[in-house]
Amino acid sequence: MTLLHVVILAIVQGLAELLPVSSSAHVVVSEKLMGLDPSSPEMTLLLVMLHTGTMFAVIVFFWKQWARTYFQSAEAFKRIAILLIAATIFTGVVGEGLIKAIEKFAFPGVEHAEVEQLFGRLDLIAPALAAVGILILIAAVYEKRHPFTGSRETGGLGMKQGALIGIVQGLCLPFRGFSRSGATISTSLLAGVEKSRAEAFSFALAVLLTPAADGRELLRLMKARHIGAGLNLASAMMPSLLGMVCAFVAGLVALKWLSRWLESDRWYLFGIYCLAASVAVFVLHHMGY
Repeated sequence: MTLLHVVILAIVQGLAELLPVSSSAHVVVSEKLMGLDPSSPEMTLLLVMLHTGTMFAVIVFFWKQWARTYFQSAEAFKRIAILLIAATIFTGVVGEGLIKAIEKFAFPGVEHAEVEQLFGRLDLIAPALAAVGILILIAAVYEKRHPFTGSRETGGLGMKQGALIGIVQGLCLPFRGFSRSGATISTSLLAGVEKSRAEAFSFALAVLLTPAADGRELLRLMKARHIGAGLNLASAMMPSLLGMVCAFVAGLVALKWLSRWLESDRWYLFGIYCLAASVAVFVLHHMGY
């Protein structure tokens, strides 16, 4: 893996991670087109660092809005903290349960099977992209026909909506191609949450989820035999740090793009893109990638 590969993957990850188009699908396809192994420990380490870069981009981009909305009073902070914790618990229960079920039934009799072994399969990524594309289109049509008219103070976001968003986020975890941001923001819109509040809550959840997801990937990395010595790990870390910085910059660009399209009723365009990407991934799969 060259530095050029790292920069390309960082830009792809940074843009796609924070747009509702599934960064994992785009990264896997990019890796395959460049002849890289998506399941290798080196790529796992790089992906962890890229996720970290985009997480910092989210914090920088949303900090003022979060401070204005969530930190304006102790009561407001308590309310959002409870919603975030509850949604994350639902995500963990649903996501981990689904991962264990997939590992059990997809790899019967195989010891130490991991759901990550399926992440490079384009025949699974394509339908996941199509599913989230349809969900985005449905949410866009629903929101246009049922514009938000509720309380601006809560933005229509309560425990019921938070739990539902958390459950849907859990469904995204095992499936590469089923965009987390696309699914959670679309679910929020269908649940009657105001658009800017839906976006802010979705990415606040991402900030909570990213360290846990990265921790899982790092544990998997430490179990791998390809990077066992500290020296090798250190040498693999340097290009990953460069990737993290590039992903941070690309993430800020993506967030500005996302907010502009969401607020200007162009959310549906992301759904159309996901459907087109699904077709492209199917074609690449049949071409042998």
